[in-house]
Amino acid sequence: MVGATAQDRAGAQGPAESPGAPRAMRADARRNYERLLAEARSAFAEHGTDASLEDVARRAGVGIGTLYRHFPNRHALVSAVFEDAVSDLLARSRELLDAPQPCTALVDWLREIITHASEYRGLSRALMSASRDEGSALARCSTPMREAGNALLLRAQQAGAVRPDVSITDLLQLTNAIALASEETPDEPQLADRLLTLTLRGLKP
Repeated sequence: MVGATAQDRAGAQGPAESPGAPRAMRADARRNYERLLAEARSAFAEHGTDASLEDVARRAGVGIGTLYRHFPNRHALVSAVFEDAVSDLLARSRELLDAPQPCTALVDWLREIITHASEYRGLSRALMSASRDEGSALARCSTPMREAGNALLLRAQQAGAVRPDVSITDLLQLTNAIALASEETPDEPQLADRLLTLTLRGLKP
């Protein structure tokens, strides 16, 4: 696997305190932070979230030690890269809370999650793993997503469009699984929509 050495080292590190940039950062440190984020976005889009962290550091023009000072492990870096997508999805969820059709709003939001996940190969797998480790930086990054999705799910349940025993955690796991299946079957561009439609049919009362 690409970047296995970095993964081994990452596993020995503790979780980052925050997926965001450290406070009171010096100008040169901030430049390094921004370059690392930019190169990580490119590397993850090209090679997936298992991309070599040494290569990310090299492309940013810094040493691997500098990368680990900003991002103590791989999940911390993935979280920081994913933060922009989370902001977009949270804003979209707030817009959809006023949509006239609650179930359609929920489906639209889940579809957008799949679209965002498709930009970074391996992100869906990382998110599914993070859900089993609530102490990880990536899991903490996904907490606002569960809250936003739960608001949309409750509207759909109150409208009688979704069964009351469905949880947002299960629904997001299913969505990430669909994104992962779509990622691994690139020659079927309609697969995600088809699987999402089948899943939601099973959620109806």
